[in-house]
Amino acid sequence: MAIAGAVIIGTLARYWMMRRDFRQYPSYPHAVVNHLALGFVAATLGAVAVPAIVAKEYTAVTFLALASTQFREVRSMEREMLGSLEKTEMVPRGSDFIEGIARTFEARNYLVMLIALVTSAVIFSFGLLYGIAAAFLVGFAIKNLMRGKVIKDIAKVRPAGFRFEGANLFVEDVQIMNLGLPEVKKTYHKQAKALIIEPFDDNAREILANAGQRQAIAHDAALLLGIHRDVDTPEFTPLLRRDTDTGRIAMIIVPIEPDEKCLVEAVKNVPVLESAQSSPLSSDAGKCASD
Repeated sequence: MAIAGAVIIGTLARYWMMRRDFRQYPSYPHAVVNHLALGFVAATLGAVAVPAIVAKEYTAVTFLALASTQFREVRSMEREMLGSLEKTEMVPRGSDFIEGIARTFEARNYLVMLIALVTSAVIFSFGLLYGIAAAFLVGFAIKNLMRGKVIKDIAKVRPAGFRFEGANLFVEDVQIMNLGLPEVKKTYHKQAKALIIEPFDDNAREILANAGQRQAIAHDAALLLGIHRDVDTPEFTPLLRRDTDTGRIAMIIVPIEPDEKCLVEAVKNVPVLESAQSSPLSSDAGKCASD
């Protein structure tokens, strides 16, 4: 009962961890099957650990060591698959975003193993109902701990004006790019929207300085509001440029849905990438420099 209950609960936990939002990944059927199968394997490894130790079958526990090798392959699989799809994206995710997704899928299998292990131990010691309750408690605790920051936690996002000075496009006082064609300028005047992202502190300033983080913002904004471009119109690619004096980020995008309020909300909810995390204020030199 301990093993069977833990395997079932662990597999269900893996399904519960699959976030199906506007990115629609991995909600298509084949990816769900792949990840549920790996979740079943992870749950089985976690479920058998406690009964094996009680039965003094210590050799069986060595299979836990093999799990790390198998789940590293999950990260490689996701990285390669998403990387191959980058060529078809109008606004690519960027390698930093892809690496973050790949790490997440690897880590979730370890979390499934942990849930199954705890469930198995509690069922073995106290009974099925206690095991189910323990699984719920561990699952919700893990979900809260895994909840990362989003842009609105580290910066203020506000609408901004843009202008042309000759062929140069500016968002407030930040130069974005050079656009010379009159028809392109006309489209920008008609549909483009601009934002300023102002970091709350020096930690946020360095996070927003990361090129991968800015690429993730451009990707999510284009995905949510649509993008007025095709494969042969790179001048309509959304861009984010940094004010090197203040650390502010200026953004310009030509969306299909030119709703400024929705654009601000989209950018506010872009996740902060793990690879972009930086904490200069945690050092004495960083604190001294900020003063």
